[in-house]
Order: sequence, then structure tokens, then C-alpha cells
Amino acid sequence: MTDDRAYPPGTPRIDTSVPHSARVWNFWLGGKDHYPADREAGLAYEAALPQARQWAQESRAFLRRTVTYLVAEAGIRQFLDLGSGLPTVNNTHEVAQRIASDARVVYVDHDPQVLLHVGALLTSTPEGATDYVEADMRDTERVLAGAADTLDLSQPVALVCTDVLGHIVDFDEALALIERLLRRLPSGSYLALSHCDADGPEHRAAQDAYNANGAIPYILRSPQQIARFFEGLELVEPGLVSWPNWRPEATTGTATERAGWGAVARVP
Repeated sequence: MTDDRAYPPGTPRIDTSVPHSARVWNFWLGGKDHYPADREAGLAYEAALPQARQWAQESRAFLRRTVTYLVAEAGIRQFLDLGSGLPTVNNTHEVAQRIASDARVVYVDHDPQVLLHVGALLTSTPEGATDYVEADMRDTERVLAGAADTLDLSQPVALVCTDVLGHIVDFDEALALIERLLRRLPSGSYLALSHCDADGPEHRAAQDAYNANGAIPYILRSPQQIARFFEGLELVEPGLVSWPNWRPEATTGTATERAGWGAVARVP
């Protein structure tokens, strides 16, 4: 997600000379939508923290496994994906519609870089639907009004929030955002959320260096803080764990126990 408040007045909304988290992430995931500044920032991050690229891949695998669970086991057919980022592989709609062709997915972002590539997110099966709401994810009314054009908000919805809440600097504001959205979704909805953590000193140092490089900052948070997003919800087994340990498969990476944490929880 891009925070407009981070850009001084008169600054171009897309500056390819400054690294951007969505493009760095795209670089780590093997995408093609990045620029030299993003590659330099990504490689510098890896130099300080060699696991960084694998962590990005583990985060994407977490998204794939959680969406698979929500469709195949929980029976969810509607998804609201906050801060969708640049399209790569195994985007939410691709995973969901491979399992259930009638799945409906709405992405939310207001990052101008993402808007340039939104066409790649708007493919869909004939039976399902994929749409995009151009909005700051903190603007609850705009997000839900836009989502209602594609989703039936009286029926269960999976709110997907993958590693974007770190762009909201104030922790209480991030908590309030998730609470507001979940309060407007019916019982039987789900929250699938992951967040990079702050437990490792090398990780914190690498992130601080990245944040100081002119990019939109990302705030790392502790597992205890991440757990607060799920208060009042019914956690799905195995609960809140590091990315590779959420219902791992035989090929799931196990290089880290603490790059990021995530969980899936049901709205009672």
C-alpha cells in the first residue's frame, strides 16, 4: 500500500528512482515489474539478511495455503484482499478459482504502481468474478461500498491481509482498521492475516536500513502484537505460527521460525 501522506506536495506519484516495497517484493518473487532502484534495495536487504528472498516466497506460500483452506475446507467463495500489491503468481483469485470456479475476489489498493498493472489482476473464470477497488484500505466505507458491487456482504467473506499492515505506522490504527472491517462482515466470515515480525535484531537492522533509503516504511511488529489482530475470533488450527508452519506441505520451506507470523480465524 502507498501512503499519500508520505509524498511531499508536488512529488510525482510514481518515482522509479526510489525503491518501493511492492516492486522489491515483486523482484524477490521472480516478477518483472521492478526497476534498478528496487533491485538494488532488494539485493542490499539480502546482503544484510540472506533469508529475505526465501521469506518473501514463504509469505506467498502462506497466502496460497490459507486461500486453499478457505475455499476447500471452510467453503468460502468470497474474498476481500487488502493491499493486493503487484501481480505475480498464485494471486488470490487464481488460487481460489482453481478450486472453485465460482469464487469471487475483490482487490483493494490505491498504489499508483499497482494501478498500472491492475489488468493482470482482473482475469476471472466465467462462473466467478474478479474486481478491483481503488481506495486506501483505511477508508472503510469506500472499500466496502466498492466491494459490494461484486460481493454479497450479507454472506461470509474472507478478509485477506497479507503483510501490508506494517505500512500503517500507528499500531492502534492498524488494529482499528481490521476491527472496523470485521464488524461489518457477517458471522462465518474469516480473517487470513500475516505480518512480518520484529523479533530478530538482524531483521530489524535490515528493515531500518531499507526504511531510511527513502522508501515507504514498513514497521515490523512482535508476535504478541500480531496476535492482537485475532482477538475475539476463533483461530483455526494451528493458530498463530510462523509462515512455514501454518499447515505445512512436504515442500514447505523451514529456513526460518520468525520472519513473519500468520493465522486464519473465523468470525463468530
